[in-house]
Amino acid sequence: MTVIWHNPRCSKSRETLALLHARGIVPEVRLYLEDPPTAAELRAALTALGRPPAALVRRGEPAFRDLGLGTADDATLIAAMAAHPVLIERPLVLHAGRAALGRPPEAVLALFGASSLPEIPRG
Repeated sequence: MTVIWHNPRCSKSRETLALLHARGIVPEVRLYLEDPPTAAELRAALTALGRPPAALVRRGEPAFRDLGLGTADDATLIAAMAAHPVLIERPLVLHAGRAALGRPPEAVLALFGASSLPEIPRG
């Protein structure tokens, strides 16, 4: 199963979802701002991503500054993202035990063996 942590207000999230659909991939869409991931789900996503919590935090969000997260440890960052999902970088696509951030959107195609996916028609 493929899941996208999606924010429909985010252009990169919309572009990533459209790219997946254009390639015939229909993910489960999780509106993570309305249905925030738990700390355990965040840890699992980070393991699948192969990156530390700092890589999944949106440092430009006012909540990042307001919560004083600049020097926070991993556990604090995970707890903050679970409590304030606006801090989670988007979009995140999870597939077959791996994950990728859609920044740029094409980065998620590596999860699917992008070379075997059909090209998107141009024109």
